Amino acid sequence: MRSLELRNGESIWCLGKSGISTRESFYTRCKTRADRETDPTMKQRLISLASNVNKIDEAMEKHDELLKEIQDSPTDLDAIVAKRRKDFTGDFFRFLALLSETYDNLEDRDGVARLVAKCMSAVSAFDKTLESLETLDAAQAKFDDILNSSSVDAACEKIKSLAKAKELDSSLILLINSAWAAAKESTSVKNEVKDIMYSLYKAMKRSLRSISPKEIKLLKHLLNIADPEERFSALATAFSPGDDHEAKDPYALYTTPKELHKWIKIMLDSYHLNKEDTDIKEARKMSQPVIIQRLFILKETIEEEYLEKTTLQTPPEGDTKSEEE
Repeated sequence: MRSLELRNGESIWCLGKSGISTRESFYTRCKTRADRETDPTMKQRLISLASNVNKIDEAMEKHDELLKEIQDSPTDLDAIVAKRRKDFTGDFFRFLALLSETYDNLEDRDGVARLVAKCMSAVSAFDKTLESLETLDAAQAKFDDILNSSSVDAACEKIKSLAKAKELDSSLILLINSAWAAAKESTSVKNEVKDIMYSLYKAMKRSLRSISPKEIKLLKHLLNIADPEERFSALATAFSPGDDHEAKDPYALYTTPKELHKWIKIMLDSYHLNKEDTDIKEARKMSQPVIIQRLFILKETIEEEYLEKTTLQTPPEGDTKSEEE
């Protein structure tokens, strides 16, 4: 469950000084009414309501304090993320979205959207550095195998085979992208090496375009849903084809949390690496700040509500079946 939902309490909170006055007045009235109430049921409801207002207040103050720290030291954003990564949650980004809606000035709204994009970029970069060594080692082993191919054509064929097997994951994509970017910008790398890196980079781009996974279609559907609750409901439905693992609706798109999470990471990696010449054409279409924000929140939601549970309930090795089956 997400820790807090954006309801009227959060909306009031974002209204500045008038919101503070309204909030305090509402909280005081609830407590006063609860103290005077003789009906146990109504008394408990008022106490619960006052408690919820207080919880929302504490959460929003925490979000606001983080926002102020970012605004006071914009050049230290990476350091702030490193120190307070756990505070950059889906709730924090929903708080920023709600804050943006309180502005009448389009310039102020755009400023919040740009701040959101910068925060997501910094968080994404930080998370990459904390990826498990096992995942990074596996990607590096695949990349080494590609580089050790007998020819450029053979190396490109290996990339194509990995894509078909759904093993061209975000870590490997990042390695190939980084290798080409480093070679392209280097003045000491020979042209022959640059040509090889560019060939691998182009082969990776072609492979990604050719596989056109259902997860990309599903992401397009989810990101086009404006209402957050409806979007999260559609996400849950996409992970619930039924006990027999057969799709209830033959025209609907179903997948696993792990698989969708992988493609969200690929989209974010592609977006952050090269915004003008991204590896996937769909990423170019999803480059608006609001869409990137929704993509980031989907990633957070899957990690918090699905992947953590899956990790705790993972059966012994050998009992699992391939996701493609």
